[in-house]
Amino acid sequence: MSNYNVAILGATGVVGQELVQILLERRFPMGKLRLLASARSAGRELNVDGERMIIEEVTPESFAGVDLAFFTAGASVSREFVDAARKAGTVVIDNTSAFRMDPAVPLIVPEVNAKDIHQHQGVIANPNCSTIIMVVPLKPLHDRARIKRIVVSTYQAVSGAGAAAMDELVEQVKSYAAGRPLEAKVLPYKSAPKHYQIAFNLIPHIDSFAEDGYTKEEWKMVNETQKIFGDKTIQVTATTVRVPVLRSHSESVNVEFAKPISPEEAKALLADASGVVVQDDPEVMEYPMPLDVADQDPVYVGRIRVDRTVPHGLNLWVVGDQIRKGAALNSVQIAEYMVANGLL
Repeated sequence: MSNYNVAILGATGVVGQELVQILLERRFPMGKLRLLASARSAGRELNVDGERMIIEEVTPESFAGVDLAFFTAGASVSREFVDAARKAGTVVIDNTSAFRMDPAVPLIVPEVNAKDIHQHQGVIANPNCSTIIMVVPLKPLHDRARIKRIVVSTYQAVSGAGAAAMDELVEQVKSYAAGRPLEAKVLPYKSAPKHYQIAFNLIPHIDSFAEDGYTKEEWKMVNETQKIFGDKTIQVTATTVRVPVLRSHSESVNVEFAKPISPEEAKALLADASGVVVQDDPEVMEYPMPLDVADQDPVYVGRIRVDRTVPHGLNLWVVGDQIRKGAALNSVQIAEYMVANGLL
């Protein structure tokens, strides 16, 4: 097997560092690894498998000799450097929202639509973390009974807003315990006109508001789900909420199907599905929780039960580590598929 020169743009961020770890864990066939970031972060060191690596400032010339680049530094940065990467012959797997809804760019969850990778023209988009976590367990159910409608409410960890949000939650808890005032500077998002405490609180606001009173995060779940399944007839409505959990997103997913499907059949399908673990035994209080799912690769599903308000309905409780499967791992799985199928 050939080795591939890899670059990570946004190497100092939470997802960038997770990418480095997962590439090493899964023994991705890397030749040279180049760590890239903005001028502000350039010069910092990162320990990679016992070796201290210097993070370089990204420039248009950074992609010379690079076979594969993971972009994780934000949509504006992806747009700025994608043409330089493609011109250098680099395939980009983009973890931002920059290209997800571009009709010419495949939006990929390998367990769902890996074959769409073959259509890439130098850029492949990684979906939103909440979308990935939801569609992995829905795929085998959709294949069996065809999804008509999804109502999803998310309970999203602060790590989805980056390291600063994680640090702020910890500091707020410490301040509360010490009787100090709690400072809020990060959530719902850093550039918001005002900020709210997340410790002991819920914030029903992720990303900025868009049309019809929905946030961009909620619209991502609608549009990306339809694109990944290749079916615009699937109706999706979402409410996304930030919760005081450090890592792993949880989702309450209500699904209406075109055909009958029982909870027992759903459990059997999910038990055989790639990337899914069924944890569903109410009698002994077994169900997925974010604390247990953190740092795990699969998406966990439980509380599978009938929704009797529609002809063919099920409720599911879905939990996944959004830094791993929701971002870094999904990207690496895309790269692994490309290697296995001679696409790099």
